Amino acid sequence: MKLLQLNQLSKGAVKSVSDSFNRLPHTDHKDGKYRLRRYSVVELRTTFWDAKEEIVVDHLTHRDFNQSEEFNKHQGGMSRSFEDIEDGVLQSEGMKEICLTFKKENNLIDGQEVDIHQMRVITLDGKTFTHVSPEGVHQDGFDHIAMIGIERSNIEGGDLMAYVLKDSDPFLIHQLQPGEMLMLNDKELWHNAKPIKRITATAGYGDWFVLCAKT
Repeated sequence: MKLLQLNQLSKGAVKSVSDSFNRLPHTDHKDGKYRLRRYSVVELRTTFWDAKEEIVVDHLTHRDFNQSEEFNKHQGGMSRSFEDIEDGVLQSEGMKEICLTFKKENNLIDGQEVDIHQMRVITLDGKTFTHVSPEGVHQDGFDHIAMIGIERSNIEGGDLMAYVLKDSDPFLIHQLQPGEMLMLNDKELWHNAKPIKRITATAGYGDWFVLCAKT
């Protein structure tokens, strides 16, 4: 199991999913006014067609998202319901490239269930920093996670930080650019993200996917 790895997706992959972030809904959760999101659970299988490896992404029945207070002091210990990710997004060129990379690089079995979070974090105003990760330095309670940058618009911050220990200094501070996919071992490492702030008076936002798998 790799501790950490950075991959670059194709430009076509990013383009095929980017517009869907404009349709993300607000929620009634604590962070629902500035962290717009959808959430789905899928099952992954690989197949071969004309000797080319392809991924099958099966959208499973709707589930609420549950996370223990052990891992999330901000909103853990409660069921959170989000609208499903659009089927067109789950079957897009971009999502299939993301899922195939995630499955192959982490040696996931056929039939592996993967949680997918689609998120846009928007700036609250011109002076306040908006939390990308309100829970602070944390683990998510999975084995493998991946963060994928899709778009940054008029923001500073949002850098991903990785730690060996919860109370240690980050050994990695990286600002995910569109198409970059950072995978890490959630059992061994901790992570966090810097808050964001708009650069000019225009509203700003950052778009990301997060994938999580428990093996």
